[in-house]
Amino acid sequence: MKIILTHEVSGLGAAGDVVDVKDGYARNYLIPRNFAIRWTKGGEKDVEQIRRARKIHEIATIEQANEIKAKLEGVKVRLAVRSGDAGRLFGSVTPADIASAIKASGGPEVDKRRIELGSPIKTLGAHETSVRLHPEVAAKVNIEVVAA
Repeated sequence: MKIILTHEVSGLGAAGDVVDVKDGYARNYLIPRNFAIRWTKGGEKDVEQIRRARKIHEIATIEQANEIKAKLEGVKVRLAVRSGDAGRLFGSVTPADIASAIKASGGPEVDKRRIELGSPIKTLGAHETSVRLHPEVAAKVNIEVVAA
């Protein structure tokens, strides 16, 4: 099935790309989560609009990505969450929580879709996450999760 990606999908492509995927993957995962729309002849107009919007929000050069990387790695991020007595969280820390904590700590604004968690954060303490700023540049961000 041919689809048009509306958001960046790891391993598949960026917003505005026209890709061919298995029918079930498109019907059951990408389209219901609004990561993609079905490709039609009229959808080509949407592709150009999506690509223009992506260029506005995209980090254009590697130098610019390296500047943001230096800022991100220099920021000390503390995230206060509700937890139990044993240090386990009620739920887990989401990429949206991390993005807002980075902004609140004085760091640059980061898109939550660019934050890559290796495994869900469900305990208090220090954790490390990766932020994909550019296809060739990723920043490591240290997050300290504390009890609220």
